[in-house]
Amino acid sequence: MGIFVFLPLVLPLTAWPIARLAEKHLHPRTATRLLTGVSGVMAVCSTLCLALLMVVGTAQLPGNPLPDGWSDPEVRESVPRHEIAGKAAIPALIAVVMSCGRALFRHRWVRWRAHNALSGLPRTGVAVLPDDEPYAYALPGGPRDRIVVSTGMLACLTSRERRALFAHERTHLAARHHRHLLTVQLAACANPFLWPLQTAVTYSAERWADEEAAQAVGSRKTVARAIGKAALVSRSTFPATLAALAASGPLPRRVSALLGPPPAARTWPPAFTMVGLALWAATTGAALSAMFSANSAVTLALLLHAATPL
Repeated sequence: MGIFVFLPLVLPLTAWPIARLAEKHLHPRTATRLLTGVSGVMAVCSTLCLALLMVVGTAQLPGNPLPDGWSDPEVRESVPRHEIAGKAAIPALIAVVMSCGRALFRHRWVRWRAHNALSGLPRTGVAVLPDDEPYAYALPGGPRDRIVVSTGMLACLTSRERRALFAHERTHLAARHHRHLLTVQLAACANPFLWPLQTAVTYSAERWADEEAAQAVGSRKTVARAIGKAALVSRSTFPATLAALAASGPLPRRVSALLGPPPAARTWPPAFTMVGLALWAATTGAALSAMFSANSAVTLALLLHAATPL
């Protein structure tokens, strides 16, 4: 395996430039899908490599349940600095599993509580709650996807701004943005180097919904006003698993983007530009992560098979 087993742990650094540039140079739909895919691939690869290192480290511990042949010198020497790297991978992988498990539990818990709170209402696509506190969010799953909005929020908006709000939340549901958000959240739990991509996807998903809402109502300024009003009157902090009009993403940047021209629909920028090079770097990093992790897994499997007595 050599040093290649360590590279997927740091290759997420190659995606940092595109995480910063995607906001201004890629369509939000493209940025959301691309960064989610890159995050998912890199997270799986880095976790796999941690698991491979853990196998080598666990085989060195006395009393471990693994076959004795797995502690063969040839197996240990396949990892540079195996005395340190192998044993350090054990708590690292435990931390990854616990962090991802906590994120999944919180995701399920928040959605269960939200659906449970609406259990007595008719199963319509929009649930209007008699609440003076203004809020609105998209709630996926359950018997059917729903948009939850309070009477306090509706009272703050004009009729066109309400249309923008509902178009925004419908985009979150139709595009399954909660899956993108959960994927990048788990990826960031698996590898801290992927945190910038989580932030970028959270923002680009909101921008995607903003742009779709602007097309639905035919006015970018109306959506900008709706976002601004919702931000001013909203005091609640929405969980990351619930997409909301004014809950995620830097609001001034979203409003500024809506007051400017619409983003270009081109999916892949020219290669010899800053954003093009950053995009190639990120996709190349993801491809190398997949290749190195697969190579390390096959190599270790062959070594362990050869070292295990029949």
